[in-house]
Amino acid sequence: MADPPVPRRLRWAVQLLEVAPDDEILEIGPGPGVSVSLVCGRLATGRVTAIERSASAVQRATRRNADHVAAGRAVFHQLDLADVDLVRRALAGQRFDKAFAVNLNLFWVRPADAELQLVKDLLRPGGALHLVYEPPGEEQASRVVEAVTGALASNGFATAVTTAGSPSLLCVSGRPGRDG
Repeated sequence: MADPPVPRRLRWAVQLLEVAPDDEILEIGPGPGVSVSLVCGRLATGRVTAIERSASAVQRATRRNADHVAAGRAVFHQLDLADVDLVRRALAGQRFDKAFAVNLNLFWVRPADAELQLVKDLLRPGGALHLVYEPPGEEQASRVVEAVTGALASNGFATAVTTAGSPSLLCVSGRPGRDG
């Protein structure tokens, strides 16, 4: 049985990352690990570290990416980003060139100051956070953009919004400011 086609939002998210062969990348909420597979296909000496709160998703993602895990290009942790202290301990000493998430509601449905501070702390200088969303329509897309850009800006990120042909596929990117 053939694998289902890769959703456009995942292909686009990985394209936006502009993965370099030696990048260290953090994915928040990889689900079954499809995007991890796409990222690993672009890595040589780099690695993607994925944190996912669902144990069954971590198991599926680990199975899907068994070769990448064995090669050291992918690491999965069952962690909830909202448990900031636990994530900080689990990833102690690691720094990432890029971090991303696809359709992760956390950053627009409630204040996520502690989580954004953690991500900022985990990024290397010059690093960026890319939050990709595919809301069902323009009205929802506008609400997502407003909430996410506001949350990032209030936590010291300079923001940019990119769309892919329609406002319903969008990415809000944030780079920590010099003073942040």
